[in-house]
Formats: sequence, structure tokens, C-alpha cells
Amino acid sequence: MATPTETIPGPLVEATFVERPNRFLLQVRLEDTGEVVQAHMADPGRLKELLLPGKRVWLRAAANPERKTRWTAVLVENPGGGGLVSVDTTLPNRLIREALAHRAIPELAEWELVRAEVPIGRSRFDFLCSHQDGRQLALEVKSVTLVEEGVGLFPDAVTERGARHVRELTELATRPGWAAAVLFVLQRPDAREIRAARRIDPRFADALEKAKKGGVQILGRRCRVFLDRVELGGSVPADVG
Repeated sequence: MATPTETIPGPLVEATFVERPNRFLLQVRLEDTGEVVQAHMADPGRLKELLLPGKRVWLRAAANPERKTRWTAVLVENPGGGGLVSVDTTLPNRLIREALAHRAIPELAEWELVRAEVPIGRSRFDFLCSHQDGRQLALEVKSVTLVEEGVGLFPDAVTERGARHVRELTELATRPGWAAAVLFVLQRPDAREIRAARRIDPRFADALEKAKKGGVQILGRRCRVFLDRVELGGSVPADVG
């Protein structure tokens, strides 16, 4: 099948990062006019390793001209050079949904996509899949944008919600007829592996370690990021921190 791909709607406008007043707002300088404007940042993570003064950012104009923040940040220049980083937190789920629908992830090829955004217990998981033998799979997708010394790390800020999801997946994996998996999607090209960021969130790392011991599958995929699209790449080793 064709490579799962998400088009990045354009046109994109190039800018330079100035500062980040809060988690959801950037100050950037437009390349063509020099005007300093505000841009919405959908990713609430720290992103301190990405959002560096003088680094390039690519923006998309808001569809609603009346929106308070006219621009949305879409891509960031890789601080180490050699590529782009997607900061669209919804993109990995769209890519994985397409990949599941076409059985394009070898580790999950035996599972058929049932639906997305599935409430199970106290949580809502990203995907529910079924197996021909009657089993069900709960799959949670995590976006990775932090890379240190070639290692992709998740999370880049404390996430109690993420740790709760992993704990509940662990409980699900013990139920008859159920399986569970966590899939980390690296939204940049420059990591050789993915691990839990224990120094940032030891509770999440502990939960992931228990999940692995409890039978939860831990998977990783990389992305190829371009100005006009993001393609789902091959597998990348993923493990506990």
C-alpha cells in the first residue's frame, strides 16, 4: 500500500521564533515583513529544546479571520539541523488511523481497526481494534518531539493523564479477551530509539515499566517531515526509560 501520509495544508509562512509567553502562545517575527505577531501553539509541552530564539517556525493562517490569534505554528526547525519537527499534536493520531485502516503497521497487521476515541473505564483511548479470534486491542498513541543525544523521550513535561492511561492499559491487558499497546510516534527524523523520560516524569516511566511487564506492547514509529506533508516511516525501537 501507499505510505500513510498527512498533507500539511498551506500555504505556510516562514517566521523566526522570538519568545513563548505561555504554553499556547508564541511571539514570532514574520520573515517577509519583519512584523512580530502571535501564533497559537497546540503542543502544550515544554519544547524548550525546540523553541530557541532565532530558529525558524512555519505558520498557517487561521481559517477563521476573526480568530483572536491569526496564526498557528505547524513546523519548527530542528535545532540540530537536518530536518523539520512537526508540532501538530493531532497529526500522529491521523497518521496512525490511516495506517491501521490499511494494516500498514506490521506489528499490528493482524488487528482490524474498529473505531477511534473509545471510552473504556475511566479513560478514553485513541483506538480500539479487533482480532479474528475475538480479542480486542486498546491502543494509545503518544507524540514524541523531544530528542536528546539521539534518543526520543516522552513525555517532555509531567503527564499524570499519560501515566493514568498506561496504568489502565496494564489493567486491561490482564482481562480475558483483551490486549493493549502504546505506540510512540516520533514527529522528527533524528532519533535512533524512543524511551520514557524518567528524569522528567518518573511516575510515567514507572507506569510504562510495569505495563511492559504486564504484557502491554510498546511500539515506536518515526515520521518523515516535509513542508507540505508528513509521512509515517519505519519502526524505531521503543522501551521503558
